[in-house]
Amino acid sequence: MRNYDINPNSEGYFGSYGGQIIPPELKPVFDEIERAYLEIKNDPEFIREMNYYLKHYVGRPSPIYFAKNLSAKIGGARIYLKREDLNHTGAHKINHTIGEALLAKKMGKKKLLAETGAGQHGVALATAAALVGLECEIHMGAIDIKKQAPNVTRMKILGAKVVSVESGTKTLKDAVDSAFQAFLADPENIFFGIGSVVGPHPYPMIVRDFQRIVGEEAREQFQELTGTLPNNLVACVGGGSNAIGLFSAFLEDQKVQIYGVEPSGKSLELGQHAATLTFGSPRKLHGMLTYLLQDADGNPEPVYSIASGLDYPGVGPQHSFLKDTRRIHYELASDSECLAAFRELSRTEGIIPALESAHALAFAMKLAQDRSPQETILVNLSGRGDKDIEYVKNLIF
Repeated sequence: MRNYDINPNSEGYFGSYGGQIIPPELKPVFDEIERAYLEIKNDPEFIREMNYYLKHYVGRPSPIYFAKNLSAKIGGARIYLKREDLNHTGAHKINHTIGEALLAKKMGKKKLLAETGAGQHGVALATAAALVGLECEIHMGAIDIKKQAPNVTRMKILGAKVVSVESGTKTLKDAVDSAFQAFLADPENIFFGIGSVVGPHPYPMIVRDFQRIVGEEAREQFQELTGTLPNNLVACVGGGSNAIGLFSAFLEDQKVQIYGVEPSGKSLELGQHAATLTFGSPRKLHGMLTYLLQDADGNPEPVYSIASGLDYPGVGPQHSFLKDTRRIHYELASDSECLAAFRELSRTEGIIPALESAHALAFAMKLAQDRSPQETILVNLSGRGDKDIEYVKNLIF
């Protein structure tokens, strides 16, 4: 039987994907991060400190909620929600940013730096920086700054410097490029707090490990609630951190069907979607080998999603591995389906989801209709929709 729940090999590869594809002079920088992480991950003092903040600061464990009204209206399988939207800062991102901040502090770094798309990672990293007493700088595409104005304000209130990225498509991919350049200018003092399971090794492993708590909690909670494991798991996939966080604890359970949901945007035409695993092919990007939406010359194609956190042309390398092994099914949800799910959950359950999470919910609603009432679907509700209200108000009324 194939082992799906794997760690990267010594060179940072999940199967054929991942690695540390960087200039030789940068290898010592990333190797230092790996050594420091491997030293602290099993250190009792670090574990106690991390668990303290997760419980008393973040508010973990996040609950699982049976969406009874939505399930009754949709019909078919019962839909449950893992409520990561109830975390402090409003999303799953805080799970790994506290870990990154504590690691940076122990390494003697002075500044946390990162990219952000929807702004949830930026808010979470700024929050963690304030908590541990580090400077913080967040790079964000100019388009996303306009779409996610509330989160930009939150970052600034928390003390972060927000850098507007005006190059390229002015969205997440360009924010990553800009943040990398800023990091490379002073790696001795800066810790790059990557916001998803992407980038050069060891980041896909580090972020996955910190997010794994989502799946570990869900596995225990769901069995307490129902007496068994869920039949189906569903999560949205951009870079892929919320999805891999939930999925990791279930990968060896062959009876659990797992679905990652990508944004099909406005249409399947070039530049109108960000469905990397559905339409991409392997190529290097941001220091890793992974699936990439690319042109004939191997350059990243322009991408789009109504959800700023999903408009990335690549994806985490472990997701690429899991696609090829067919352990996870990668599906699509469009802008219109996302908005319909956003509105439906808000009006049937009184829960306003992030647009990213609404992609997962949209697919779960379709899946439920095709399944019997005896089946269950667990959706990772990765974030709340406060950040999206101003943007969507003219789209759903």
